[in-house]
Amino acid sequence: MTAAVEASAASPGAMATGPRDPQDRTGRRLRSLDLLRGVTVAGMITVNATAGVQSLDKPVFATLLHADWVGFTLADTVFPAFLTMVGVSIAVSSRDDAASAAATRRVLARAARMVLIGLLLGHMFFLADFHKYGVRLPGVLQRIGIVFAICALLYPRMGMRARAIAAAALLLGYWGLCLLPVPDGSATDLWVPGHNFVAWVDRLVFGEWRYVKGPFGYDPEGLLGTLPSVAQALLGTLAGDYHRRGLPVDRAARTLLVAGAAGVAAGLAWGVVFPIAKNLWTSSFVLLSTGLTLVLLGLFHQRFDRDDRPGRKGDLFGSFGRNAIAAYVLHEVASIILTGDAIQLPFKWLAPLVGTQVAALVPVALFVAIVWYPIAYMDRRGWYLRV
Repeated sequence: MTAAVEASAASPGAMATGPRDPQDRTGRRLRSLDLLRGVTVAGMITVNATAGVQSLDKPVFATLLHADWVGFTLADTVFPAFLTMVGVSIAVSSRDDAASAAATRRVLARAARMVLIGLLLGHMFFLADFHKYGVRLPGVLQRIGIVFAICALLYPRMGMRARAIAAAALLLGYWGLCLLPVPDGSATDLWVPGHNFVAWVDRLVFGEWRYVKGPFGYDPEGLLGTLPSVAQALLGTLAGDYHRRGLPVDRAARTLLVAGAAGVAAGLAWGVVFPIAKNLWTSSFVLLSTGLTLVLLGLFHQRFDRDDRPGRKGDLFGSFGRNAIAAYVLHEVASIILTGDAIQLPFKWLAPLVGTQVAALVPVALFVAIVWYPIAYMDRRGWYLRV
């Protein structure tokens, strides 16, 4: 999110104009970051809308839904890509005073606001009806806020090599945590949901205030899963370091492509013994998803960062990327629209003609457009929500 990942100062909670674009040391605007962030936000809205349509008993394409446990779908690329770009943006936006006490206070305050927004959005229905809806403490924005705070504080205090070692240590250490015996005596099986030490910690710490209930419940944004998430953002800071060097576009793009391909290969290889599972946020999942993000970032960097031309205001992905926090909040608040008859009418009309799965894409696309229109208007007017 634009506001969440920049380490620069901003007026908290205000509508501001003229946000500072992420730049490398040559002063080039890194349009690639805004555009890829926008693709990620659009993907996040699409995935959540698809899940909402499925909840109405409409068949949808499985690749637009998260894997139940072990596996990797298109939907599984979205959130980790965002965390990787959190790290990239921390690096390219870092200032000389990033280690100062004032900067530390700004980072912690921004992270706290992010967590608070996540808690409020996640409990809209609970606040309306205490008896019907439950409480869940972890969440997407909560994890983003925590990861942002940790990495934004570490970045100016650790060199590139130290951050690489820290990321590797977190990924290897998390593998060890996942393999620890479960204290309740149940068997450890990373290929079965909830049968691992990490899930047991979620059950212990959060109780029923977690996403998946039951004796083998867990939370996909659980407590210990924050460790590999931090590693993912730290890997993003390493990619951001190359942007800060002001390397020629072709050379930087090649580096990102090679690093991304290596990450994909390493993730797939590790996945043979440490399953690729988003809900457990396994280390193999981190390497695979980070690698894919870096490949896309390299392609975007090569295509869009060759000159200093600003992005076109009001476009689809650029608007989402420049005002990501507003887009995310709006799509959560507006999600009730998905259950309305009006947005479901096209499905009823088209299902007999094109099939139910294709027809189910129409209300999803309409919802994305409904969220995009006010965000594009804000972008054209230069209004950006900061936290």
